[in-house]
Amino acid sequence: MSMLSSTLARSFSIPFRKTLMGSFKQRFQCLPTIQRSRVAAFSSSSPSHSRNFPLPGVEDVFVGYLFGRKKATEVAHVVWEKVIQKGDMVVDATCGNGNDTLAMLKMVTDDSDSCGGCVYAMDIQEDAIESTSSLLGQTLGSKEKGRVKLFNMCHSKMEEIVPENSRVRMVAFNLGYLPGGNKSLITVSSTTLSALKAAERVLMPGGLISLVVYIGHPGGREELEVVEAFGSGLPVSDWVCCKLQMLNRPLAPVLVFMFKREK
Repeated sequence: MSMLSSTLARSFSIPFRKTLMGSFKQRFQCLPTIQRSRVAAFSSSSPSHSRNFPLPGVEDVFVGYLFGRKKATEVAHVVWEKVIQKGDMVVDATCGNGNDTLAMLKMVTDDSDSCGGCVYAMDIQEDAIESTSSLLGQTLGSKEKGRVKLFNMCHSKMEEIVPENSRVRMVAFNLGYLPGGNKSLITVSSTTLSALKAAERVLMPGGLISLVVYIGHPGGREELEVVEAFGSGLPVSDWVCCKLQMLNRPLAPVLVFMFKREK
C-alpha cells in the first residue's frame, strides 16, 4: 500500500500497555542495522513493502507519544535526526516561535568552519519571524545565527527562497496557528497544498517532508485531509508515506512523514 496509516488508540489497560511496549520494542530490535545516521532504506525503488523500513532509535519516543508522555514535536525531532546530516540544507516552512528552526540548525551544523549547513525559515506572520529571530539571538552567536535565513512570506512561495538546483534534505511544517498568537490566523488548505507541491519539487532523494498537523481549530481537519490526499497520491516507487493519529484523542495533532526514496 502507498499509505501506511499508523492510527492507534490509547484506551489500553496497564497490562496491555506493557505487552504493547514490549512487542513494539522487539519488532524494532529485529530491524536491520544501518551504518549511517539517515535512513538507508530510501534506496529501494520497488513498490513492494515486504522489506522493513528501519528507523532505529525511534521506538521509545513513538511509544511515549502514544501514551501521552511525549509531544508530537518531540517525535518529529527524533525522526529528523535520523534523516538530516551535518552540512545539509533544510527548510522550516512555518517557523512559528523558532523552536523547530533552532533544532534544525543544531542538526545541520557543527563547530567546524567547513560545515556548510543552513536553515531557510519562513512564516507569513511578522510576529513569528520576530519571535524566531529573538530566540536565535538569545541562544546563538552571530556566526551560528548567520546560518539561518529568515523570510516573512507564505510557505507556498518556498521555491522563491531556495537557491536554484539546491539539494534540500528536509522540509518541515507545523500546520495551524502561531502558539501564543492570534488563533484566527491559521494555515489554510490551498496554500499548504501549494507548499507541499513545492516541497516535493525541491526535496532531494533520501529527504523528508515532515508535518505536525493541528486539527483542534476550524479548518484544521480539512487541512489534514488535503495533506493525506497529497501523500496518498505520491508514487510508492519513489515515496514512503505514513501518519500517526490517535483515535480517541480527537484533537491531538497528527504526525505525517513523507520519505523520498534514494535512487
